[in-house]
Amino acid sequence: MKRRGVLLDAGPMVAIVSRDDAQHERCVAALADLQPPLWTSWPVLTESLWLVRRDPAAVQGLFRGFAEGVWSLSRLGDEALPWLEGFLNRYRRLGAQLADASLVYLAERENIDTVFTLDYRDFSVYRYKKNKSLKLIPGLGQ
Repeated sequence: MKRRGVLLDAGPMVAIVSRDDAQHERCVAALADLQPPLWTSWPVLTESLWLVRRDPAAVQGLFRGFAEGVWSLSRLGDEALPWLEGFLNRYRRLGAQLADASLVYLAERENIDTVFTLDYRDFSVYRYKKNKSLKLIPGLGQ
């Protein structure tokens, strides 16, 4: 049975659309075990597009992922700003970025406990809903 309700970080998003990425095969294999759509945010998409900006096929792949329903954007409105500011302040020593904060915000708002990420260092530290940790996929051993 495929896992449903998963948030998508920039690392796997880039790896999936970039055949030259060192994590490409690993992330494509992990994606096969997930039920689309994977949920992401504008900050994650912005980061991903910046990372692949010199690879036209990867840029096209990012947009194709949305068109084909593999991933979808979750709305972040003005109401998210105080939460995001608090998160960035709380994790400032870690160097938390807006893309990460947006995913943890969505985890809390949408009650999603799983993030598809390659950023184990940060996401293993982040907490939501008063100290709940997130499940991270693919696992370190995968």
